[in-house]
Amino acid sequence: MTGNLYLVATPIGNLEDITYRAVRILREVDLIACEDTRQTRKLLDRYEISKPMVSYHEHNEAARAEELGAKLMAGTNVALVSDAGMPLVSDPGYRLVATAIRNGIPVIPVPGPVALVAALAASGLATDAFYFGGFLPAKSGQRMRALEVLKHQTATLVFHEAPHRILETLSNVEQVLGARNVVVARELTKLHEEFLRGTAAEVRTVLASRPAIKGEITLLIGKGEAPADDMTPIEDAIQACVRNGMSRMEALKEVARRRGLSKREVYRRTQIRKQD
Repeated sequence: MTGNLYLVATPIGNLEDITYRAVRILREVDLIACEDTRQTRKLLDRYEISKPMVSYHEHNEAARAEELGAKLMAGTNVALVSDAGMPLVSDPGYRLVATAIRNGIPVIPVPGPVALVAALAASGLATDAFYFGGFLPAKSGQRMRALEVLKHQTATLVFHEAPHRILETLSNVEQVLGARNVVVARELTKLHEEFLRGTAAEVRTVLASRPAIKGEITLLIGKGEAPADDMTPIEDAIQACVRNGMSRMEALKEVARRRGLSKREVYRRTQIRKQD
């Protein structure tokens, strides 16, 4: 009989934010795989849990997934945790889950705190639809192109961001998306929890006035408007995207997305125009 793989959500800051079930599972499993054993040790000590731990992070994920998969096949019950929140949400774990599923091992989620959901609920922005993009690209040019692709998303945009990049990111948001409402949710559930609301320029001004910006940050951006019907010839639209820094393949995908067409159909129409 195989073991079970439990995906256990852990607190995103306040150690009280953990479910009774999560504590029970962590006490009952044979092994806990964690992003940082030192971080997880603080949680285990708080709830007087003593279990073997093994590191599982982005730098050893491939090898460790195979190793843990073998243990699961041998009947070991394993709990996977990240430093904060739900495993696999902007954290390692995909390879282990894929390995488990491939080998018929039960994968059991133990839900709990998730920063993006907590931030969205308290943001004051629309919650009927949202797009979660993880971390935006680190380089400004790539970040602006990513925002350009999402410009017409009729959903609240949610990202994680590093404190040392947030000022530049807010500048990019203003450049690409204009004066939309944004929210910077910082240090959620912790002592210095904070929500800054306003346009990207207004929030940036507040943060730029501080001697330092610290803490975990979730950035939320108000939804855009669906584009009006575009009568621009498809090849001209593709060339406009290319001039904005996209590769031709990226431009094909973007034009297809804007017009509600498949990439294949956009490519077919460009070929017909060439033949004409």
